[in-house]
Amino acid sequence: MSKFRMHILVCGGTGCMSSSSGEIFDVFEKELSANSLSNEVQVIKTGCFGFCEQGPIVKIYPDNVFYVQVKPADVSRIISEHVIKGRTVPDILYKNPESKETVAEHREIPFYHSQLRIALRNCGLINPEEIDDYISVSGYEALGKCLTEISREDVISAVKASGLRGRGGAGVSTGFKWEMAYKSQGDKKYVICNADEGDPGAFMDRSILEGDPHSVLEAMAICGYAIGADEGVIYIRAEYPLAVERLRIAIRQAEEYGLLGDDILGSGFSFHISLSLGAGAFVCGEETALMNSVQGMRGEPRMKPPFPAQAGLWHKPSNVNNVETWANIPPIILKGADWFKSIGTEKSPGTKVFALAGQINNVGLVEVPMGIKLRDIIYKVGGGVRGGKRFKAVQTGGPSGGCIPAELLDLAIDYDSLQSVGSMMGSGGMIVMDETDCMVNIAKYYLEFTVEESCGKCTPCRIGNRRLLEILEKITSGQGTEDDLTELKDLSAAIQDSSLCALGQTAPNPVVSTMKYFWDEYIAHVRDKKCTAGKCTSMLTYKVTDKCIGCTICAKNCPVNAISGSLKSLHSIDPAKCVKCGVCFNKCPKQAIERV
Repeated sequence: MSKFRMHILVCGGTGCMSSSSGEIFDVFEKELSANSLSNEVQVIKTGCFGFCEQGPIVKIYPDNVFYVQVKPADVSRIISEHVIKGRTVPDILYKNPESKETVAEHREIPFYHSQLRIALRNCGLINPEEIDDYISVSGYEALGKCLTEISREDVISAVKASGLRGRGGAGVSTGFKWEMAYKSQGDKKYVICNADEGDPGAFMDRSILEGDPHSVLEAMAICGYAIGADEGVIYIRAEYPLAVERLRIAIRQAEEYGLLGDDILGSGFSFHISLSLGAGAFVCGEETALMNSVQGMRGEPRMKPPFPAQAGLWHKPSNVNNVETWANIPPIILKGADWFKSIGTEKSPGTKVFALAGQINNVGLVEVPMGIKLRDIIYKVGGGVRGGKRFKAVQTGGPSGGCIPAELLDLAIDYDSLQSVGSMMGSGGMIVMDETDCMVNIAKYYLEFTVEESCGKCTPCRIGNRRLLEILEKITSGQGTEDDLTELKDLSAAIQDSSLCALGQTAPNPVVSTMKYFWDEYIAHVRDKKCTAGKCTSMLTYKVTDKCIGCTICAKNCPVNAISGSLKSLHSIDPAKCVKCGVCFNKCPKQAIERV
């Protein structure tokens, strides 16, 4: 790589690829060739830069100039102005929404100020399809160190001492899980990567696998050495075709380099990795359901104990971690447990990757130290709420998590703090809601997802959650009573206490948390028959007020012809025809339509 004076990094993650970054990459190669620059400037297709809201992204190195929302037509200007003349192209630089000033260097962009990348350290930096790029940033050094310098027991001790907790669910100690698998007796052991990322709005694991697949392969091999396993399985949903393709390329390259397979680095240790594609069942994110699926069985959770470390895949001792957890292992081995523990909090060391989505200005992937305030994530990293609207709540932990209200914006984000307010870390989804969101309707949305995705094995989850959904549907349609609220509370507690697996046990969390923090909205729905956010359409009535000037815009846009009236005269809405879609409310230039 040193022969090139400049590198052009083009985001090759799924988000940017869907917005023509593949074409941008091709145009760069053609333009460089046409200008006889191919021998001195290299274009590299990387993984996700994280700032998805501003994609497609192009970064010029070593200048560290960051171009956003790039189009194929912009490539020739970047070549002629920046690459040849050394001048930036101002109109595709990031513009600070507050100061309106353009920012050239990515480190000066507020989105990146509070971030610290460990799991995402190589995403957006290297070509994920070239093993030499990974090796150039200390790739596979940790594996080599383990095989030549560190005993199996000391590897486990280092992971345990780091305090690394599982990044995909309840936050169990990673070192403790490895130790259990190490101590379990068996003629065969397995290392499993859980890449079945099914939370709505979550794309952390996908981005790591797309941008830095070798980090996961290396970590799994380290675990295999430590616990005495010679085989690894990556369970990944088939809906991630780009991640699957790059994993296959990475596995083949690692085998060709002797970093996977038999007798790795002449150490006598052998480790093979295969892929198992899932069909998208949310419940297969639960580790025992995942193993059933790998074995060709129905994806249903097993009773615990025995735990996977005792009897897992094919009833052999197995260790299961998710993608982000694996991505933290090589840096811990190379830099030490104390280094990792110096980041984050005492009980939640390190960083956490979050997928910011919903009503947030800076939609994207962020990695921040544990213990950061929720307010800093929303406003400093996330850039605040869209349209200047009032922040209302954030859902963390996916469908199994809870909704955290505005009064808890100064909450420290770590495992224990989130659990104390009725939410959870989960895999790292973070969905932001504003004043226009109805929290009763939000709870209903997550219950719809959970009911659809329930494996149906245990009655509390199969029947109980469906009953919760029925009550929420009744309430949001204006038919609810205060007795229904009592039943919601009692039934939620029963489901949490008696479901077979963690997915069923945590399914009522959106209901419990919204009832706790947004009780007034539930009361308004059942007592006043009113949705204050205007999202529960069955409870709404639209009428034209005296502000109407008879412009006919509402009538022209009504999809069911429910609005009548002649030009320059007061219009009216036929409630029998109105489907309460809200088009008239949104289109009226004089705000003459009232929603009650």
